[in-house]
Amino acid sequence: MNILITGGAGYIGSVLTEALAAEGHKPIVLDNLSQGHRGAVIPEAVLVAADIDNREPLNDIFQSYSIEAVMHLAASTSVANSMVEPGKFFTNNVGSGIVLLECMLRHGVKKLIFSSTAAVYGQPEESPVTEDSPTRPLSPYGESKLMFEGLLPWYDQTQQLSSVSFRFFNVAGASHRFGPDRHPETNLIPNIIKVALGQAEFIPIFGNDYDTKDGTCIRDYIHVLDIAQAHILALDYLGRKEGNHLFNLGNGKGYSVKEVITAARKVTGAPIPVKILPRRPGDPANLVASSGVATRELGWTPQHPRIENIIESSWRWSQEHPDGYANPETACSGSKDARK
Repeated sequence: MNILITGGAGYIGSVLTEALAAEGHKPIVLDNLSQGHRGAVIPEAVLVAADIDNREPLNDIFQSYSIEAVMHLAASTSVANSMVEPGKFFTNNVGSGIVLLECMLRHGVKKLIFSSTAAVYGQPEESPVTEDSPTRPLSPYGESKLMFEGLLPWYDQTQQLSSVSFRFFNVAGASHRFGPDRHPETNLIPNIIKVALGQAEFIPIFGNDYDTKDGTCIRDYIHVLDIAQAHILALDYLGRKEGNHLFNLGNGKGYSVKEVITAARKVTGAPIPVKILPRRPGDPANLVASSGVATRELGWTPQHPRIENIIESSWRWSQEHPDGYANPETACSGSKDARK
């Protein structure tokens, strides 16, 4: 199947593209390379370097490659940045997504898998969080993702466009070939790894006065390989079931910031100094998933649930790629650049 992956040169997209090719699919990557990397695109994929709201190259992709399904990962993703530049997040995460949906319809493509986020829940009233839990985003980032989710039932009802929305919890880890290389990096585990590698002096802890077991935020960490597997299963699912579907993707177990740092010290053998800083706006205290619906409907179960294994995979990749994709000798090469 020819599959368009928006944001496919990014962290999750690179691992997903690799998994799709291994299953015999043809990945076509659309990425403006603002956060993605040419070296993160496998040789078997086509890379189109363009913005998602640039209609001409977007139309060319659908015409040239007979796209059969779309996996939409391209987005502005930083909670903290969204509190400073909300307009950017609504423009990129909602407006550009509508451009993609309308292009899909023009070319008769009716299968979409959308990367949403646990940030739509805000501060949950219950733990673990289910798909039926109230959605009260604490940031423009979470709100923008929820807004796009809200469009999809209407596109199903009026245009018969079937979709799966995945609410990711904290994605971490690496495959053997691909890992996180984002600037600035806002996720905890990659920043801990930077300290372990000597690339940063300390890991900041944003708030130690939350109503949790040790005062630091609790999050549900899910391996990026398990995220990729969920997409493969969702593709098959949309081949059998029409309509609009929503799934949490998490391990169902939460770890505090301090617990993750302790695990990382054990894995890396590094001291990993910390510095306590004020809370960040928009950060909930506790966010843990119930993924029972994905297990029941998709047959999906995380294969890499232990936090030590998630950290170890990221540590191994980062040791092999200390400069990320900046060094061409350690980057993947050979992807076809099909810019129009």
